[in-house]
Amino acid sequence: MNKISLLGSEISILSSYNNSYNILTNNLLAKYYITVNNVHTVIEGVRDKTYKQIINNSYLALPDGKPLSIAAKLKGEKNISRIFGPTFFEKTLEWGQKDGLKHYFFGSSQKTLVKMLESIKDKYPQAVIAGTCSPPYRQFTEEENEKFIKDISASDADLIWVGLGAPKQEIWMYENYKKLNKGIMIGIGAGFDYLAGNTKHAPEWMKNASLEWLYRLIQEPKRLWKRYLVTNTLFIFYITLEFLGLKKFEE
Repeated sequence: MNKISLLGSEISILSSYNNSYNILTNNLLAKYYITVNNVHTVIEGVRDKTYKQIINNSYLALPDGKPLSIAAKLKGEKNISRIFGPTFFEKTLEWGQKDGLKHYFFGSSQKTLVKMLESIKDKYPQAVIAGTCSPPYRQFTEEENEKFIKDISASDADLIWVGLGAPKQEIWMYENYKKLNKGIMIGIGAGFDYLAGNTKHAPEWMKNASLEWLYRLIQEPKRLWKRYLVTNTLFIFYITLEFLGLKKFEE
């Protein structure tokens, strides 16, 4: 899979949701993980070299944030498109009905999982749900983690959607994906909240203008204001330095 480096994070060059889905389903028997990347994760990669290596070792690193696909195009990669994680999640549920894909959902609150399952039943009635788990909002004990992996493996799921939030979900996937009998882990972040209806999709004009972050900020100002203020500013600053050849971020 071809990738392009943005501040040292290797982002997959994907042309469409259909292209991404085909790559995913063409290798279902393998064990690997997929990251969903935006300005936040790329800046985390600049700050933490270990985290950056987790992104770079992923089978696919989806260009979730519109600024990533814009930066890649400015670097000369014309075939890259934004693959918004929550939309990819929903399209995979839809398209996976005909392919009999089995889904496992790991993360978020029990209340959100229940609302999400109701939404899936309504929108994608033939989607196969292999299992769910709402883990505690803290560091897992070794015994807890062993049980999580055992339960996921026993479910025989093809896709394990992990909604623990970045950077926790990427670290957890990296540490555990090889322990499964089978299955592909995908760090979906806020995807559960979107499908459950807790978070609303931005209007198309805001998505096209790279302003979806602002729409989310309006919905969750207390939680997100600092992240967006700091990471968006740093991304613009760092990517400008990279374009001008004043700083290299690759290892």
